[in-house]
Amino acid sequence: MIEYRENTPLDPTAVARVFDASGITRPTHDIERIGRMFANANLVLSAWDGERLVGVCRALTDYSYCCYLSDLAVDRDYQKRGIGRELLNRAKASVGDEVTLVLLSAPGAMSYYPTIGLTLADNAYVVRRTR
Repeated sequence: MIEYRENTPLDPTAVARVFDASGITRPTHDIERIGRMFANANLVLSAWDGERLVGVCRALTDYSYCCYLSDLAVDRDYQKRGIGRELLNRAKASVGDEVTLVLLSAPGAMSYYPTIGLTLADNAYVVRRTR
């Protein structure tokens, strides 16, 4: 049975393993940076199979108007079990009905997000990172 936790400190090495096992592209070679990414998020949800971290959701939110869901990753061995959907549902429940969730998708995940209730927005702009 999968256990879900909110704002539990995560080992950056375990997070990097989930990222690598999920197919998501993140700077997993830089464990210090992964640690900073999660230390500075104010909403972190995680999915566990016993003591094994199998899914993560990292977000930045004001809990009033907007929540940027910056990571949603599930280990490939655990995909298609509803874990990503549950992490998203728990994020929505945590921030409440007044808050819009915003997510930037990797090209390979574009077909996944509509299946868990997200709608495509055509009004976003980005300034890409340089490293």
